[in-house]
Amino acid sequence: MKTIRLTMGQALLRFLDNQYIEFDGIETKFVHGVFTIFGHGVVVGFGEALEQYRGDMVVYQGKNEQGMAQAAIGFAKQKNRRQIIACTSSIGPGALNMVTAAGTASVNRIPLLLLPGDTFACRQPDPVLQQLENPASLSITANDAFKPVSRYWDRVVRPEQLMTAMLNAMRVLTDPAETGAVTVCLSQDVEGEAYDYPEEFLAKRVHHITRRLPTQGELERATAKIRGKKKPLLICGGGAVYAEAGEALARFAEQTSIPLGETQAGKGAIPWNHPLNLGGIGVTGGLAANRLAAEADLVIAVGTRLSDFTTASKWLFQNPDVEFLAINVSAFDAYKMNATTIVADAKETLTALTGALADYRSAYTGEIAAVKAEWNREVDRLYQEDRPAGLSQTRALGVIQELIGDDAVVVGSSGSLPGDLQRLWRPVKPKTYHLEYGFSCMGYEVCAALGAKMAAPEREVYSLVGDGSYLMLHSELVTSLQEGYKINILLFDNSGFGCIENLQNEQGIPSFATQFKFRDAATGRLSGADLPISYAACAQGYGAKTYTVHTVEELKAALASAKKETVSTLIDIKVLPKTMTGGYEAWWRVGVPEVSERESVRRAHAKLVKEVQKTKKF
Repeated sequence: MKTIRLTMGQALLRFLDNQYIEFDGIETKFVHGVFTIFGHGVVVGFGEALEQYRGDMVVYQGKNEQGMAQAAIGFAKQKNRRQIIACTSSIGPGALNMVTAAGTASVNRIPLLLLPGDTFACRQPDPVLQQLENPASLSITANDAFKPVSRYWDRVVRPEQLMTAMLNAMRVLTDPAETGAVTVCLSQDVEGEAYDYPEEFLAKRVHHITRRLPTQGELERATAKIRGKKKPLLICGGGAVYAEAGEALARFAEQTSIPLGETQAGKGAIPWNHPLNLGGIGVTGGLAANRLAAEADLVIAVGTRLSDFTTASKWLFQNPDVEFLAINVSAFDAYKMNATTIVADAKETLTALTGALADYRSAYTGEIAAVKAEWNREVDRLYQEDRPAGLSQTRALGVIQELIGDDAVVVGSSGSLPGDLQRLWRPVKPKTYHLEYGFSCMGYEVCAALGAKMAAPEREVYSLVGDGSYLMLHSELVTSLQEGYKINILLFDNSGFGCIENLQNEQGIPSFATQFKFRDAATGRLSGADLPISYAACAQGYGAKTYTVHTVEELKAALASAKKETVSTLIDIKVLPKTMTGGYEAWWRVGVPEVSERESVRRAHAKLVKEVQKTKKF
């Protein structure tokens, strides 16, 4: 066996450089590059390998560890999970900053490789700088915090352990059902230790992502279930997008006359104006999908986790005879809601079902077209509604939808904007709707917009973000300027955490600690004047081209100007508070207090008790 003597850090880099995936006959280099913020736990170990590297992987300098990891998630998501950017950091706070991003990746099933530095395996210089000592076990370090949010976790304490660690890391990263955050902790002394690595470990390795075929038994059970139902409803989830099953889903829907609703991750797989596409479904869904969901006798879930927002806390499906059929590569997700399961690839399964159900038609008559037309009128109204007091959030979205173009990518994650976007946004082309709503991670929007732009540099990318989420994290705006990846930040400033304030008020609780206000001397609470923040001025200081707008005309002018710019832009959109969309025949279960001094809260709890009785028990 031929070997080559390398440090663990050097061998890790060579290994990453030679990983490829093959999907549907197309081979792609899997690791595009590495994000890093060097610290003492990585700079002279793995960092030395990166410095001497002369290949085609790019090293990017992040500005915040969570920010760069969220950018890596945005990149992988936009690439349909076919390519990643690894992230490395120092030990201690640098590593722990990436834990939130690990949660984002794992919840959303996005491959994210994290390589945090760790303490000394030899323990001789302990406690080293930034080491978290646990008296109960010296083997515990800060990096153990990654375990609950990682799909695979390992720590390399000898250089030869790198081989099994990285083979298992790649096993998980390239598995459509198991993928998520993979954390391989690098003991900082071991990073620089040498070992005679087999050339076989460092050679080109192709990971084949195969489409799992449905079994004959699964297809027979599914077709029998569908044939026994009159008004089925499809739910299009993110798995349909990653399987590139949009066309197969459309053909199945057309042949069977079964309408479909979209999750946040599944939106855009089929154009919004397809006659069977009812739009968003669930808590942040629209009237059309939610109304037919309430009547459906079969729900066919394609590549979705069936989260509480999709199912309206399992309340949405009110037909007493409703059953579920799930198509998913993940058995864990397929078995939810007591579903009949097909654990297989969405595209292959839908194609097979289309052939098996050639003579089947649903019993819908004109109700699909009727609810879709009614919903379209409502969206048009919200997009065009002018208010004398100022610019509403929904009116601003209408202007943005009109002007940015069908090829532009919109990125979002948290606050009220994801609800407005799932209800109102009208994507025509695939991979133009980029929403992270599994973790709904505040701070994802700007950083992931950079990742999306890196993945699709030919497209204009727009980060739609509230002022609250922008304040949480926007570090990689600076990286976008540094690297010349132009992103456009559309900052909706309603002076607070407006989405959560609405939730408070809807449950009978007055606004409290959700608005950005000065402390009032008389009450001692944050209820004074609004904070006069100029987000445009802040971003201008970084070097971005910025605008502040209050009216439709100013927004149109800013969007037109921003499109011509070559550097990243920020449009500070001053919108009226409480002008986001409301709910449309859905309910969301939250923990309303059972005992309260306020009658309004007690009424809200009484409603909770009533609605819980209507939910499915699985």
